[in-house]
Amino acid sequence: MDLVPALREPLKKVLGPATAKVMAEHLGLDTVGDLLHHYPRRYEERGQLTHLADLPMDEHVTVVAQVADARLHSFASAKAPRGKGQRLEVTITDGSGRLQLVFFGNGVHKPHKELLPGTRAMFAGKVSLFNRRLQLAHPAYELLRASADDEEGAEAVESWAGALIPLYPATAKLESWKIAKAVQTVLPSAQEALDPLPESLREGRGLVPLPEALLKIHRPHTKADIADARARLKWDEAFVLQVALARRRHAETQVPAVPRTPLPDGLLTAFDARLPFTLTEGQQRVSREIFTDLATDHPMHRLLQGEVGSGKTLVALRAMLAVVDAGGQAAMLAPTEVLAQQHHRSVTEMMGELAEGGMLGGAEHATKVVLLTGSMGTAARRRALLDLATGEAGLVIGTHALIEDKVQFHDLGLVVVDEQHRFGVEQRDALRGKGKQPPHLLVMTATPIPRTVAMTVFGDLETSVLDQLPAGRSPIASHVVPAADKPHFLARAWERVREEVENGHQTYVVCPRIGDDEDAPKKSAEDDAEKRPPLAVLDVADHLAKGPLQGLRVEVLHGRMHPDDKDAVMRRFAAGETDVLVATTVIEVGVNVPNATAMVIMDADRFGVSQLHQLRGRVGRGSAAGLCLLITEMPEASPARGRLDAVAATLDGFELSRVDLEQRREGDVLGQAQSGARTSLRVLAVIEDEEIIAEAREEATAVVAADPELAAFPALRTALDALLDEEREQYLEKG
Repeated sequence: MDLVPALREPLKKVLGPATAKVMAEHLGLDTVGDLLHHYPRRYEERGQLTHLADLPMDEHVTVVAQVADARLHSFASAKAPRGKGQRLEVTITDGSGRLQLVFFGNGVHKPHKELLPGTRAMFAGKVSLFNRRLQLAHPAYELLRASADDEEGAEAVESWAGALIPLYPATAKLESWKIAKAVQTVLPSAQEALDPLPESLREGRGLVPLPEALLKIHRPHTKADIADARARLKWDEAFVLQVALARRRHAETQVPAVPRTPLPDGLLTAFDARLPFTLTEGQQRVSREIFTDLATDHPMHRLLQGEVGSGKTLVALRAMLAVVDAGGQAAMLAPTEVLAQQHHRSVTEMMGELAEGGMLGGAEHATKVVLLTGSMGTAARRRALLDLATGEAGLVIGTHALIEDKVQFHDLGLVVVDEQHRFGVEQRDALRGKGKQPPHLLVMTATPIPRTVAMTVFGDLETSVLDQLPAGRSPIASHVVPAADKPHFLARAWERVREEVENGHQTYVVCPRIGDDEDAPKKSAEDDAEKRPPLAVLDVADHLAKGPLQGLRVEVLHGRMHPDDKDAVMRRFAAGETDVLVATTVIEVGVNVPNATAMVIMDADRFGVSQLHQLRGRVGRGSAAGLCLLITEMPEASPARGRLDAVAATLDGFELSRVDLEQRREGDVLGQAQSGARTSLRVLAVIEDEEIIAEAREEATAVVAADPELAAFPALRTALDALLDEEREQYLEKG
């Protein structure tokens, strides 16, 4: 972060080209500063052993353990037909569990000599499952004990002689101890690290200076050293990120916008009078927050979170109608064509004659609602564009097609973005440019986000939460179905689907992939032979139609179908002409079929917690109770099963979002996928460090209010520039 010449030194100059290349390609580390900010994941104490009992499948791990026994076996194989093949099996233990290591062929000689019973070493490799037992195949290792007369061995032990061994996030190409040696080489440069924290803040909170923190995190002598270093480095991360967000918020208040206040007896009043139900307290509260924002003279930036089915779309529609009342236009951006079409259908149904502006039979305050998507015919598209340009259409619902150059608005006042569609900066500017002044912005998401993540990821947006479900929604029962352990449970699952259909209801079956040639899983050399590819829609649909669900009307839906075909399948399902829809996650967002009561998710362990929660929200939307069956072949004690049990145990999305966060690295949550950049968070844990994030937000807001350009804080500016390299900048511009 604190890039100064010594820390900007390329690693290839310091460590040599071969090591530097691996670090750049596999860990994204290019400079001395990058390596100094690659912190140990945890530390091993001499004499203390890691927990082999908790090893995660398919992850690259480093363990410290003792050899219990080692056996050399001979076997015949294609390469060694006369029984000359050799396999070395070594069992290691750490008191909590045992783990098998295997070496083959010429690779057996060195470990056979070195890994004698009683030897302690660090082992690194990828955890796989063989014969239902965890193992590491051909792990790299570094001996931790050596005899005094073995000079090289004594030196190796000497270099590990610190009381605490740092274990770094490593890869198959670069073991933890090699990273540790590289860090040792660059550690003297830490003295030149510029400190981004204002001195008053650092001293006020009793935090150690940055060079000292870097030294203590890489070479701690005591646990207190680690605690000091982490406390300090957490503040760096929280504060620099919050300053970036505070500057965005500050910049927004400098931008003018047209205040939009609804007419006392206009379109909104007429719409509310049409509603066959009263709004929930939550919907009324959130609507008030939005209307207050719309009435101000700088752009609203609000995130609306709500569970699937909490009525977000209705709240957003009321905001759009308020803007139309005030003489402006409102646009809703959906992530897919299916969803845009669906929103258009439900909005026109809810509005009735109020959506028939300019037509015979249209109501007095009516406006026109147009749909704009990429696959529309030329004539329909031309008509929609004309309605937008003249202001005839007050509401437009569409996909990214809305952002194109050709689209001109008469007076764009509000943009509603569905499913936290993270805009890049160009997209946001493109939409902004379509308003005479910057439009107000409302971002909606059905993925519940814990408060701290909202402060971190969406820190430039104010947040509203809809947490009560409208009356009349049914509970959903969820169960994990262990297909491998109990095959009869799977048979029972298909019987339950038949029962739902016999009772006049419909079912979704969701699979991880499509099953055509294009999405055939790529086999990599190190793929475990025992791991089968994820189940596919086309195969499962075929199997069900010919087997367990024979006689029922089964159809498929996936993202590579032609939009018209997708729409036709969805319409048939919504009309009740299909009993079972076998689909990919294209149904995850926004498909609303109240008569669908059951959802079966195949290979459920291959989906994330929040995705499973989103999918489950597609059933139980009517008056009949919903059922969600999570099918998995993962063994009972695996972390994947734990995740599924958590989903089955609660319908509270906020609770699940915490589980999800605790199980995943924050980097994923903070949009590594969106930005392609390495996450800036290395020691800050978004859930545990709620207080630090909240305090850093206050401090950052105060600093930016007093000195928006940060003229008095050059080191903080440098840290910000490093954080906001191009990709991060776009990523923070999403709001």
